[in-house]
Amino acid sequence: MRPALLLAPLRRLIRPGSLKWRLVWRLVVLQVVMLTLLIALVIGGFVVTGVIPQEYEGRAVEILKKDVRRDDLGGLVLKESPALADLRAEVPDLWFVMRDEQGHSLAEGIVPQEFARLAASLDNIDNAKLVWNRGTTLPAAIVSWYETKAGRVQIFTGAQGRFRLTALLAVTPELFLQAILPIGGVMGLATLVVIPLVVRNAFKGLRQAAQLAEKIDVDARGVRLPVARIPTEIAPLVKAVNGALDRLDRGYERHKRFLIDAAHELRTPVAILNTRITSLPATPERARLLQDTARLSTLTDQLLDIQRLGRQPEGLTPIDLVAAARGVVVDLAPVAFATGYEMSFEPAADELSVKGDRTAIERAITNLVQNAIEHGGNAGRITITVARPATVEISDEGEGVPEAERDRIFEPFYRLRPRGHGAGLGLNLVQEIMQMHGGRVELDRARNGGACFRMVFPAA
Repeated sequence: MRPALLLAPLRRLIRPGSLKWRLVWRLVVLQVVMLTLLIALVIGGFVVTGVIPQEYEGRAVEILKKDVRRDDLGGLVLKESPALADLRAEVPDLWFVMRDEQGHSLAEGIVPQEFARLAASLDNIDNAKLVWNRGTTLPAAIVSWYETKAGRVQIFTGAQGRFRLTALLAVTPELFLQAILPIGGVMGLATLVVIPLVVRNAFKGLRQAAQLAEKIDVDARGVRLPVARIPTEIAPLVKAVNGALDRLDRGYERHKRFLIDAAHELRTPVAILNTRITSLPATPERARLLQDTARLSTLTDQLLDIQRLGRQPEGLTPIDLVAAARGVVVDLAPVAFATGYEMSFEPAADELSVKGDRTAIERAITNLVQNAIEHGGNAGRITITVARPATVEISDEGEGVPEAERDRIFEPFYRLRPRGHGAGLGLNLVQEIMQMHGGRVELDRARNGGACFRMVFPAA
């Protein structure tokens, strides 16, 4: 298995950018620190209250087994360490007897008289604690075998020396394995399992707000993020986003009203200008002026169509797609013939019903046919096909749409030919109309090499 695959679960677990996991890891660290402090406080409390006595039975044994060594001849010697010096200072009458399995021995101090006979009988003792019958549980002397750096050694000494926290270091591995590790493991596991669930539940409102934010679109305005279940720390951000959405909606409405008012205001002067140009003598200049006024008239009509689409009611009525397409062909056939094209209408049936707005659908077909007339090369055939289940295709025999331009032709005001007669809104309007009907418009290559635009409606 590749290392990347092995590290993937770890990366998902750590997730440095995740607020949830940042909280989890910080809580884990906090628990470890609190557990350590709790253990330290408990030990300190035991020392202060006398649960751990000032006289510590293992102090002398602890130091002796740590400092015992072998000399060059194999005998037992003590390493002169600071701890051993402290012990001798604490216990002026320190005594001990050490021996190994090979018969080597080492002694210091005077063995108390009551233990003298026991010191001579160590061969018969494996381990023992000698306790005085004086109402105390602390032993007066200890004898046992220990594993040391000098090997297996038997130590017989008095229970002498004061308790020190450093004495706990000798039992730290055992304490860690038997107490701290199980408790810490359970706490850590609970944290990693429970806390993410708690945090996830706390962020539930934030996730709902994110899901709602994905629905915000220029065509679905008025959506606002909920504040009710959002964490208090994040609520100001959500409110600021809602305020920004309010300002954007107001700006969009002002922009939209400006375009609508401009389109209405343009219609009258364009009509007057067209009438005056028509009354001029027939010259090439007059023909070019008429083309320009026609372009202005088309632009105003398209802007008004966009405004009407924005106010489109939700209810769509059944219409005959074949009849709508036939009406467009009848209206634009003279224009196509005059420009040099042949025109073909090929319905798959006499009637094909879809739910929609007849005026909008006729405008979309009209725009695509006008686009074919504009870019078809002024030659060949323009074919309008109505096919099942609910598809309209408009194809020409021109040069088609270059691959590099296909992703941009549906953008508003984008034109393949900057000097063409269009305003760059026709294809964008077709896309808007198809989205309003729950369908789509596709660009493909025609059988004869030209462009083929396909309007696909949802089945009725």
